[in-house]
Amino acid sequence: MAIPLHQALRVGAYVVKQHLLGRKRYPLVLMLEPLFRCNLACAGCGKIDYPAEILNQRLSVAECLEAVDECGAPVVVIAGGEPLLHKELDQVVQGVIARKKYVIVCTNALLLEKKMEQFKPDPYFTWSVHLDGNRDDHDKSVCQEGVYDRCVSAIAKAKAAGFRVIINATLFNNADPERMARFFDDVTEMGIDGISVSPGYAYERAPDQQHFLNRKATKDLFRGIFSRALPQKKKWQFNQSSMFLDFLAGNQTFHCTPWGNPTRTYFGWQRPCYLLGEGYAKTFKELMETTDWDKYGTGNYEKCADCMVHSGYEATAVAHSIKNPLKAAMVELRGIRTTGPMAPDIDLSNQRPAEFVFSRHVQQAMEKLKHEKKKPEPVEPAE
Repeated sequence: MAIPLHQALRVGAYVVKQHLLGRKRYPLVLMLEPLFRCNLACAGCGKIDYPAEILNQRLSVAECLEAVDECGAPVVVIAGGEPLLHKELDQVVQGVIARKKYVIVCTNALLLEKKMEQFKPDPYFTWSVHLDGNRDDHDKSVCQEGVYDRCVSAIAKAKAAGFRVIINATLFNNADPERMARFFDDVTEMGIDGISVSPGYAYERAPDQQHFLNRKATKDLFRGIFSRALPQKKKWQFNQSSMFLDFLAGNQTFHCTPWGNPTRTYFGWQRPCYLLGEGYAKTFKELMETTDWDKYGTGNYEKCADCMVHSGYEATAVAHSIKNPLKAAMVELRGIRTTGPMAPDIDLSNQRPAEFVFSRHVQQAMEKLKHEKKKPEPVEPAE
């Protein structure tokens, strides 16, 4: 695994402590979205479908750091939108590092070379560059030509400047195992520090609804990819737990733990997770104590039926690894099994039907903005 040893030890100690304290639900990674605006419009993304008045809003530095303190998770992932459009992102990152939290900034890299000098390499800091495949695959995914080459250039300059850099790849049903294996070879040769990978989630507002994977297709795809890694398994380094990767290959039956990756956005603390915005709490405490968690997750809710995304299952995998260290060690040593029967999947027969409530939340936010007559905070112009 590509996770630095000091990070693995600190996060592991944190998880053990939660278990010793008897806490059933605890945060592992804070998903912090300081703004929704982006300088790309990817067909598979449902994160930027908001009115301009909302896209112009942002969380202040104080609000971001208050969320970090309130949540207490050892890892903070700053996403969006495009975080580098936030003019004070460097202050947010500095504040997180000062709290001895690991911070990962997810970026499409279009502004990375321009903004890089505002940041300093640090053991607690990682750039995560969004790359969905080779040049053709990625540019098609983000609906703009030339983005892949700009990402590769930015990665090279960030590595030369001493930063830790990983890539995150979201895969859809047009991903080919052989092509993705070659892509993992390519990014490894670039000198990146790790790979994060996940199947795409079927955002209800995404313009492209034709290319999301179901669970069976996800497992088949990842078995196909990992089977091509066996001769070179020491070569690919994943910034994820072995048990989560084993889950993607269909070898584990895990249930979603959405509280493991709580999300703070302009609207508040998002229920139930980073992927579904079906209500918002004013505080983290309120989110944890008043959310009906049993209503969500695969087998419980129609919208979650095909989800195998890291933001729902990585925390599950980490907790499982702590409880079953020998099992996790065997997966790490032997690699991901890519043949034989798959673990039983979750029964969907009792899941409740989907509710479509996005428009209501947007309307409430618009009414609030109108009532407050709040002047939007400036954000970096999209490039």
